[in-house]
Amino acid sequence: MKLNYRPEIDGLRALAVIPVILYHGGLNLFSGGYIGVDVFFVISGYLITTILVEDIKNQSFSISGFYLRRARRILPALFFMMIVCIPFAWTWMLPNELEFFSRTLIAVSFFVSNIFFWREKTNYFGGNVEENPLIHTWSLAVEEQFYIFFPIFLFLFWRFGRHKLFYIICLIALVSLLLNEWAIRNDEKQANFYLIVTRAWELLAGVITALVVEKRGIKKNEILSSLGLVAIILSIIVFNKNTPIPGIYALLPVLGTMFILLCATKETFVAKLLSTKVF
Repeated sequence: MKLNYRPEIDGLRALAVIPVILYHGGLNLFSGGYIGVDVFFVISGYLITTILVEDIKNQSFSISGFYLRRARRILPALFFMMIVCIPFAWTWMLPNELEFFSRTLIAVSFFVSNIFFWREKTNYFGGNVEENPLIHTWSLAVEEQFYIFFPIFLFLFWRFGRHKLFYIICLIALVSLLLNEWAIRNDEKQANFYLIVTRAWELLAGVITALVVEKRGIKKNEILSSLGLVAIILSIIVFNKNTPIPGIYALLPVLGTMFILLCATKETFVAKLLSTKVF
């Protein structure tokens, strides 16, 4: 299935990825740049659901076909990145660092690096994390774990009707968010940050957005789309490594992304801005 191309989503991806890079570059202005991952989770949930729903409606849904498309899209870039890292790791790392890197390679290959970093108590916001060249793969692992289970879930529950499916997903998202907040308050910060159980609500926010768009279409709204952009930029500038993320605070960039996906038609200022060639 081929999506109707929305160039503003590519611009939104740029708005998500650039702050992450600048955050890791140590620029104080982008102290909350890591929230680009939260934005990406919403986008991923939205795009994947849009594709799957169209396939189901057209009776062309195929689990194997879906997994094959994901593999073709993700694996070449992932393996290239891993291969590029290996000679530098071999040259520069001490034996214990190289051993950790080797175990990370295995975890990345099986899309469980988020679980690996959690079990190794790797603090994304501290220690020598900047010397871990594969730390960023935790978010890919979360997405891939979501991709494994969600298509099956959607296919099985679609037969119960869209309304019931919508409310079931909303309930699961709410439970995930509450678990997220519980983990923050009970000193389970590493599990909260890395694991799909407490990250699922962000991906499901994208799923909810896709189901709304599938039913009602994209409704032009200059105010809400502009508020969405402001919410994301504000999160990037105001948040820092001490902000309890993900949790209630993450609602700011997540809702901001949802507003853009729901309301930024091509006629809006936000869509025109994000559709420029620079983005």
